[in-house]
Parts: sequence; structure tokens; C-alpha cells
Amino acid sequence: MGPRACLLGLLALFVAGKCSYSPEPDQQWTLPPGWVSLGRADPEEELSLTFALRQQNLERLSELVQAVSDPGSSRYGKYLTLEDVAELVRPSPLTLHTVQKWLLAAGARNCHSVTTQDFLTCWLSVRQAELLLSGAEFHHYMGGPAETHVVRSPRPYRLPKALASHVDFVGGLHRFPPTSTLRQRPEPQVPGTVGLHLGVTPSVIRERYNLTAQDVGSGTTNNSQACAQFLEQYFHESDLAEFMRLFGGNFAHQASVARVVGQQGRGRAGIEASLDVEYLMSAGANISTWVYSSPGDSGAGCWSVLGRHRFRPSFPASSPYVTTVGGTSFQNPFRVTDEVVDYISGGGFSNVFPRPSYQEEAVAQYLSSSAHLPPSSYFNASGRAYPDVAALSDGYWVVSNHVPIPWVSGTSASTPVFGGLLSLINEHRILRGLPPLGFLNPRLYQQHGEGLFDVTRGCHESCLNEEVEGQGFCSGPGWDPVTGWGTPNFPALLKTLINP
Repeated sequence: MGPRACLLGLLALFVAGKCSYSPEPDQQWTLPPGWVSLGRADPEEELSLTFALRQQNLERLSELVQAVSDPGSSRYGKYLTLEDVAELVRPSPLTLHTVQKWLLAAGARNCHSVTTQDFLTCWLSVRQAELLLSGAEFHHYMGGPAETHVVRSPRPYRLPKALASHVDFVGGLHRFPPTSTLRQRPEPQVPGTVGLHLGVTPSVIRERYNLTAQDVGSGTTNNSQACAQFLEQYFHESDLAEFMRLFGGNFAHQASVARVVGQQGRGRAGIEASLDVEYLMSAGANISTWVYSSPGDSGAGCWSVLGRHRFRPSFPASSPYVTTVGGTSFQNPFRVTDEVVDYISGGGFSNVFPRPSYQEEAVAQYLSSSAHLPPSSYFNASGRAYPDVAALSDGYWVVSNHVPIPWVSGTSASTPVFGGLLSLINEHRILRGLPPLGFLNPRLYQQHGEGLFDVTRGCHESCLNEEVEGQGFCSGPGWDPVTGWGTPNFPALLKTLINP
């Protein structure tokens, strides 16, 4: 069957069989633990789907990202505006016209796009969606700690072949809210408490990373930081205020966010969203903070400099365009001492993204010098290696639903801390008339981890079998795939990153 037969009018766009294709050939669907099916969705029920339209000029965009992020480039720090990016990547007029006609013919309504016009979210009935996406079959599911309800398809979908050059994928079909990486560990027992701390608080973080009471934002610059919360993970303003009352007494801070963009739920607070906001705002203290909230997509996260990269999975830590933060714990869990690897810290090598050039030297050095590598069949040595940096991830105090919760652990704790410290460094750069740091990784690797405490002790968990016996990658001098370049020594990191 030739291409002409696949393009005979809008109705032909609904034809399956030889005229269809799978935009996600690697689609895998398994029901995550803790989720149950509630049966088929009603055909007239409304649902929203997001269509990722094919972008243009991606090679040029990649070149510009590298140029503005490389301290050796004449374009370093000369960032594009959102309008500049939109002009570069906006889908072609043919793509916009073809997809809009296809959706209109299917009965899609209340469609809205974004500035770059590469994502289009529309409402359809279940019946319309199943006709539009050949093979899809929508069911209700419930699960997760908050007993969240979602509508998903347990079957792969296909699209008309005529759309192959116009639609990258359709979101809202398969992926479930991720299981939080946070754990609440049992409180260790220790005789006596003189000179000890009983869990990580903002004061402990500021002591370990050498911040003084003066290391806070001015509250007057055009500087801001942000958290994102998804899939009904919400923070509560009252929890943030109570957290700062309990733990923010020795440094200037803001006890409320400047703005919430999107829908802020009124149900129970999520511990991950609570942690993100509380520790971003206590590490990046007295800096205007926004929270972006959406019931869709997955996870929660923080950043101090916004960046954007497009891929199907939610937002993997292994992306070469993300500064990934690993986790550490105190060598003595009750004293502010040297750090070792937190055994639940993630890290390793991506099976999706190739190794970016900025980390080639550091990763090659680790692979050639480490005495404790897993068997080569267990990891992709040519993939993007991560994390890039680390911070404490063990034993945090969090206030959620009006209750102070101790011993919360996971790299979801270390990430907002490191992001907040970068916000403080951006404050100093802005006061000097310099641009914010932007995408940090090229500079971080060029400076070989200068300004960071090198963590050289410990390994993370791996497979429990005879070959590996539970031991994954181990830390060592310099960069490693457990703690990256190390944890922040704020005065030294500020000194090395304050220069143009």
C-alpha cells in the first residue's frame, strides 16, 4: 500500500493496519505494585491527553545550549529568551495544521498549547480517544500512598502513518505516579545526646556546608527559584510556616512562597512536596520561591535555573541536560562529621542517553582506575554517567500535615538542598551584574569538582546475586557514579562559580 492510500483525506487518518505506526515502539505496560484495576472507563467519560508535536532545528538548539553553558565560549551566559527558543523549535506550519485537523475531526475540544507550540493538550471522551489511538483501552486504577485515582490504558497504542513526521508521542496513557524514593528510617538508638544532633535540619545543613547567618538572599534582586509538584503531590503553606518556626530561627528566611502556578490541591500534603519546598527555601534562604503545580506527569522536583529538554519518560536523572544529585550520610549519624555514601543513593550509567562530551574525561578516569566495578554486562559503560554532585540525603526532619516527621531519607532530600545553594550563588552573580549559572554541568566538569567536598567512602546497593552480592558502584577520589564530584563547601563553591 503506497503513501497516497494513507493520505486520502482526514478519515484515512483513522485507518489502522498497514497505515499505522507505533510512536513508542518500546512501550511496556505493567501494573506497578500497590495499584489495582477498577475496571473499564465509561465511554462517555472525559479525559485529557497531551500530544507532543515534532520540533524543528534540534541540532541548532543543542549547539546553542552547549555554547551558552561552556565558560570557554564567547556566548557563555548569553541565554535565549523563551520567545527565541519558540522561534527555533516551533513545529512547522504543516505539522500544526495536520495535527489540529486530525484532532478536530476526532472531536477533540478545549485544546490548549504552550509558548513553543510543541505540546497540545486536549479533552476527549474515552470513546473518542480509543477511536483516535488504535489499540488503546482505558481503565480506572487506584493506588499509591494517597490512594490516587488515574485513568490509563493497559494496551499499546498506534497512530495513523500519515502522522509519523508530525507526532512524537501521546502522553497520559501508560505511566503511573512514581513511587517516592523517600524512606522514613527507624530512629537510631544512642546513649546520651550531649554535642549530638537528632536528625538533619536546616541548621545541620548550614553547619556542614559552611554557611553563615549572612549567607541568605537579599530579598531585593530579580532572583527566584522554583519547585514543581505533580500527580496530586501538594505542599501546604501552613506546614511551611510551621517548619520555618521550628527550624528557621537562626537565619533570615521567607515563610511563604511567592506564587503558586497551577492547581494547588486542598487534600492531604505529600511528604515529598513538603520536603522540596521546605528545604529549597531553607537552603536558598530568603529567595523568592515559586511552586508550579500540575495534576499530570510525575514526581516532584526543584530547580534554581530553569532549563528544558524533551523526552518521553517523566524526567530521568540520567538526562545529560540535568544536574543530578546523589545522596550521602554522616559517617557518625549523630554528629556533623565527614560524609560517606548513603547506600540508597542512585547512580550509574544510562541505557538511553549516550555519554555527553563534557564528562568524557572524568568518567574514563573512573572506569580505568576503580578497583570495584560491577561486571561489564551489568552497565552501559558508554552511557551518560550520573550523578554529577551530591548532598546529605539521610535523616531529615520534615513538617507535613502539621506533624514534624523525623528520619526522612532519599535523594529527593539532597536535590532541593543543592538547588537552594545554587540559588544563593546566583544571587551573588546577579548583584555583580553577571548572568545566572544556567546549565551547570559543562562548567562543573571543566573545574573538576572545585569547591566540593570529595566523598571517597562507601558503595550503593545493587543486585543480590552471587556475582555482585549487593554491592554496586563505589565512591573514590574525584568523580564517581555514586556521589559525582562531591558535596558542597559553600564558601569554596561560591568562590569558584562567582567568576564570569
